[in-house]
Amino acid sequence: MSEILDAAQSIAGTIVADRRTIHASPELAYQEKETSALVEARLSDLGVEHRGGVGGTGVVGLVRGARPGPTVLLRADMDALPITEESDAPYVSRRVGVMHACGHDAHTAMLLGAARILQERRAQFDGSVKLMFQPAEEGGAGAVKMINEGLLDDPPVDAAFAIHTGHDFQTGTMVARGGPLLAGANSFTITVTGRGGHASRPHTTVDPVVVASQIVVALQTLVSREVEPGVPAVVTLGALLAGTAFNIIPDRAQILGTVRTYDAGVMEQLEARIGSVAQGVASALRAEAKFEIHMHYPPTINNEAMVELAGGAVRRLGLNVVQGSPIMAAEDFSFVLQRVPGAMLMLGVKDPSWTDPKPAHTAQFDLDEDALPLGTAAYAAMALEFLHS
Repeated sequence: MSEILDAAQSIAGTIVADRRTIHASPELAYQEKETSALVEARLSDLGVEHRGGVGGTGVVGLVRGARPGPTVLLRADMDALPITEESDAPYVSRRVGVMHACGHDAHTAMLLGAARILQERRAQFDGSVKLMFQPAEEGGAGAVKMINEGLLDDPPVDAAFAIHTGHDFQTGTMVARGGPLLAGANSFTITVTGRGGHASRPHTTVDPVVVASQIVVALQTLVSREVEPGVPAVVTLGALLAGTAFNIIPDRAQILGTVRTYDAGVMEQLEARIGSVAQGVASALRAEAKFEIHMHYPPTINNEAMVELAGGAVRRLGLNVVQGSPIMAAEDFSFVLQRVPGAMLMLGVKDPSWTDPKPAHTAQFDLDEDALPLGTAAYAAMALEFLHS
């Protein structure tokens, strides 16, 4: 595997340049046209067969080995977040209000590097490596759209691996954990409808602000009293929106929230109970409540055998492989892992000189670019390990 790492280090400049190009021109979910065009241009230059427009703006590449055999999928996501970057780096986002704050720019650049390494060595392995460049991971379920448009078919995928940057882990470290890695998550809205009026005449109204407040309090009992102790679960209500003036009781209020858990059954239980509790509280207070789920990602569950295989390949590259702990963030690679055995690994990107990490989903996010060739080598090594197993 040292030869793979050497190959990745030899193209580190190209990987970093691609990451910086993508970082400077971030695009939100399903708007990744420039990023997709860059991916297609790089694959064309390498002679890798591919097709674009999959799941909207996704790209699927295919590196065919010397002879027929199994197919392994490698995944990178491409979308950015609606955050204004706070940085003096030369590659800072040129688009106000849009930023690569979760490492997707790095994922894409690393997988392009792996495509080059694998294409140059295609005579050395049997089977195929399918390259998944995905739109809309950040709540848009781009993986589902790509799956629905044939991602896992022709040729059928036998295993799948993904890498995600891990801001808490130093460069040179990778997290390879079997079982639950990331939580299932949803986003939901509760719309409370009452009857508005003047603030001086509350008795003529049905105040949705008061009703929504009661719902917020009632929902705090779901985890503490309805989920088995020791089972991790979170119900977070991130926004309560209502009203336009101090002296007007509005007609409507909205609660925005999310559920997080590693257990799909608990996820379903909490989703059902949120709706029934909201409607019950509202009815008791003469209002109505409508519960809507906008996003539902299942837990990311790594296959134990695939983690052992991937961890062994990465360890032979010389990286420090640790088990780590599951976290309550969510990922739509989980939809792939529901259908195909595989694993997501976390790549440490914290510069050893940093006193504190630069966390994902913040305006200060950044990563140690020395980690990028390590990620490229890990992508390639995992694919080759599976095809040679």
